[in-house]
Amino acid sequence: MKDRIFTVTQMNKMVKEYLEGNDNFNNFFLKGEISGINYYKSGHLYFTLKDSRASVKCVSFGYKLKKIPEDLKEGDKVKLFGRVTLYEASGNYQILVAHVEKEGSLGKLFEELERTKRELAEGGYFDRKYKLPIPKLPQNIGIVTSGTGAAVKDIIKTAKLRYENINIYVYPAKVQGIGSEKEIIKGIKTLDKMEEIDLIIAGRGGGSVEDLWSFNKKEVALAYFNTKTPIVSAVGHEIDNLLTDLTADLRASTPTHAAELVVPKKDLLIQTLEDRRKKLNNNLLANLRDKKEKLETLRRSYILRSYLETVVDKNNLLMDREDRLKKVISSNLTRKKHLLEVRMEKLRSLNPEGILKRGYTITKAGNKVIKSVGELEKDEKIEIIYHDGRVISRVEEINR
Repeated sequence: MKDRIFTVTQMNKMVKEYLEGNDNFNNFFLKGEISGINYYKSGHLYFTLKDSRASVKCVSFGYKLKKIPEDLKEGDKVKLFGRVTLYEASGNYQILVAHVEKEGSLGKLFEELERTKRELAEGGYFDRKYKLPIPKLPQNIGIVTSGTGAAVKDIIKTAKLRYENINIYVYPAKVQGIGSEKEIIKGIKTLDKMEEIDLIIAGRGGGSVEDLWSFNKKEVALAYFNTKTPIVSAVGHEIDNLLTDLTADLRASTPTHAAELVVPKKDLLIQTLEDRRKKLNNNLLANLRDKKEKLETLRRSYILRSYLETVVDKNNLLMDREDRLKKVISSNLTRKKHLLEVRMEKLRSLNPEGILKRGYTITKAGNKVIKSVGELEKDEKIEIIYHDGRVISRVEEINR
């Protein structure tokens, strides 16, 4: 095997990359006693953390921005949150500190939590009237949790076993430690903007009180409250309700429980639909039988038979009346027709044309009809009208 030769700088660089790239050395809690602490005006904090058999160098850059206590002193027992790094110049590894808690400071966290809880309760953020209804059969579920933890696997497995057609969208987020609050909030807001999402599940599996504390942050609780999409708080824990449990629309005791609460079993849905179909069909058949029985009873009843007989009698009476009316009308028409013919004959007999045909004539002098010889003068020109023509003549002699 060929010898590998490195410079010290190369070696320290490789070790640094290995340490900082190893998940075991990132985002962990470390407990111990403070020794050799120094607060610098530059805003940096240096100290050693030790136990009975070992010690390690620690540094926090810009400790004030991280809200690290400024009254730490020699001998204080603390728990810090941080990650491993290597100072290449000296080859010494150290802990890059992001958060420090004094021993017993958990009580202060709970005091702060109770204050926040009272504030939100007074503001109505826990009121039932603001809870959104959980859909009976969500088609698309969004999940905000660690992308590699057991929680996301449990939710997906449980949901798919209950209803394999469901669609699941996962937003991977840090769920503990520095920066986790921002990632949880971003994940919730991102899924809430997606119109196809019917329901959001946000949470994580179990852990220590410190591990779960991100879900007790006010800004995270408000992100749950402000969603337009129904949201389930699914954090595995045995302690009293977290703030997110109180502001969410539904609280589940674990991520698996959340999937069980919101995803119905497909076979049970099918069975329920079939039961309802049968019940509806039976109700319709029973109602039809009942209507038939009532109809038959009415058909055989005395009242109905009497009514039908009455209707028949009335119809017969109407028919008799109709026949009599027709006869009266016919008689009147015959009489009026005869009277009309008599009058027409009379009119025809009075017609001048008829008189002329019988041999009579009409004598006119000018436009005047002559009714008497006394109306004529000798040598007067007259007109004699027959039924088939006329004659013009002159009076030569008048005999009275």
